[in-house]
Amino acid sequence: MPINPRATVTTARILSNRKVGAYHHIALEAGEVGKLAKPGNFIAIAVGGEYSAMPLHRAFAIYRAKADGVHASTVEIIVAAHGKGSEWLTKQSEGSQLRITGPLGTSFPLPAEPVNVAIIGGGYGSAPLFDLADHLKSRGCRVDAVIGASTSSKIFAPLDGKRTVNSVTVTTEDASAGVQGRVTDVLEELIERQKIDLIYSCGPMAMLKAVDEIAQRKQIPHLVSVEEAMACGIGICMTCVLPIRDANGTIKMSRTCIEGPVIDSECVVWSGGIPEGTWGAP
Repeated sequence: MPINPRATVTTARILSNRKVGAYHHIALEAGEVGKLAKPGNFIAIAVGGEYSAMPLHRAFAIYRAKADGVHASTVEIIVAAHGKGSEWLTKQSEGSQLRITGPLGTSFPLPAEPVNVAIIGGGYGSAPLFDLADHLKSRGCRVDAVIGASTSSKIFAPLDGKRTVNSVTVTTEDASAGVQGRVTDVLEELIERQKIDLIYSCGPMAMLKAVDEIAQRKQIPHLVSVEEAMACGIGICMTCVLPIRDANGTIKMSRTCIEGPVIDSECVVWSGGIPEGTWGAP
């Protein structure tokens, strides 16, 4: 697959940068990128300042994207400062300019008719699911959300997002908010109660695998947005490869920045590493 054909490179201006719990919410004036983005897409941002020698961009899922009457378009992202590049980004002030590429990657396919949907998010992995929920609601779907994290400060469930969905269940492993436990501890009951037809999830790989085990057992279609580490975001560096089974049953190490990040869970080989029989493997 080629890079997302809608992708452009542009200079974006920071409109706001504010702390939200353990994360930073950054809004960008983003040229045409916000007009072209779909739920599930991401952008890649070049690192600047004292870290401008870093050759690889930083990839961030798009939280929300839209065109408006003031700016050509806006793109919002949620950033967790894990390394020097993302730390640099969280320290940028309003008016600062960034070099971005986007929209990149695959997007969430939408159902053709109204169905009952569960969206499952882990940590800031829940961010792109709220824009998805807006699109699902516009198609007449019922949307129930389950958002989990290790502790309350790592929950990302914005007020506008809570208004979008029909219900939100929060889980934390340390019982600091909502139900004590993990998202999978409440998912099966939600599936039965709301007669869930379709599941979307985004978060750590271990969570996605656990959700998929339930989805497979219940025979419910499940679309995942994987969180494999991405370095370039445009299919060059090969750091984000994941074993994916194609329509012919062949397993290939696929680039999740190109063939993903949104993938049908039935195609993902969850065993990790390079499974036996993978195409091209010795």
